[in-house]
Amino acid sequence: MAGGRPHLKRSFSIIPCFVFVESVLLGIVILLAYRLEFTDTFPVHTQGFFCYDSTYAKPYPGPEAASRVPPALVYALVTAGPTLTILLGELARAFFPAPPSAVPVIGESTIVSGACCRFSPPVRRLVRFLGVYSFGLFTTTIFANAGQVVTGNPTPHFLSVCRPNYTALGCGPPSPDRPGPDRFVTDQGACAGSPSLVAAARRAFPCKDAALCAYAVTYTAMYVTLVFRVKGSRLVKPSLCLALLCPAFLVGVVRVAEYRNHWSDVLAGFLTGAAIATFLVSYPHQLSDPRDTRIRSRRTAPAVAT
Repeated sequence: MAGGRPHLKRSFSIIPCFVFVESVLLGIVILLAYRLEFTDTFPVHTQGFFCYDSTYAKPYPGPEAASRVPPALVYALVTAGPTLTILLGELARAFFPAPPSAVPVIGESTIVSGACCRFSPPVRRLVRFLGVYSFGLFTTTIFANAGQVVTGNPTPHFLSVCRPNYTALGCGPPSPDRPGPDRFVTDQGACAGSPSLVAAARRAFPCKDAALCAYAVTYTAMYVTLVFRVKGSRLVKPSLCLALLCPAFLVGVVRVAEYRNHWSDVLAGFLTGAAIATFLVSYPHQLSDPRDTRIRSRRTAPAVAT
């Protein structure tokens, strides 16, 4: 802003691009996530198992809704937490801007599209951050569900819901002469339990709840680190980021403690979510401020003799 007047920039492509490109891509991602999770369009791979394998013989912990961290709570946290953080951060930035001496004269411009539509920098930033976050959240869901469908890795309680007839399958009980599993079962009809429970028990790797929590925490922590400005303290932002990491870690611990996932499933979920968030933030410089870029370029540019 120079002389109290905002910088205006005309663009006739911002609205068509948003309607016909970004919205369409987001819709495709949402539809694919829905297909992978709530339909049998992509059947889960049937992975075999060893008879009496103790790795998959943990007791059934009950439905997901009975968990200490039910899916409804996870979805609420990964949706509301980052959204409120971004909303409060952008409102604080709009109502409490940095002093003029701390920023260059040229800043972000207000885009004018047509004769009536104006998009101010705060509105554009808010839509951009929330839009990219939503896109990444559904992308994380797709990656996690796709991994579960392709691998079909059983949960720790798989045999409790599968209820295989070991006698009909030719599996002898463990004995001192044969302390471990002796036969690998690949029969498609080996399970006599509820088909819905068996299908759900084959979707362990990677842990979707861990992936969503890791994505939400990583994206929010990077937003706080790159956008928030706290003067006089070097511990506020690290403390806030560590506080955000605690719930995600506890979700993983609960998933393992309740025999719903293995540690490897949770670790793979954490890596998947964190990788997607890091890519969306760092690769396109989504959270970078063009004013900060101009500041760094002015400080580092060598003097040119004229």
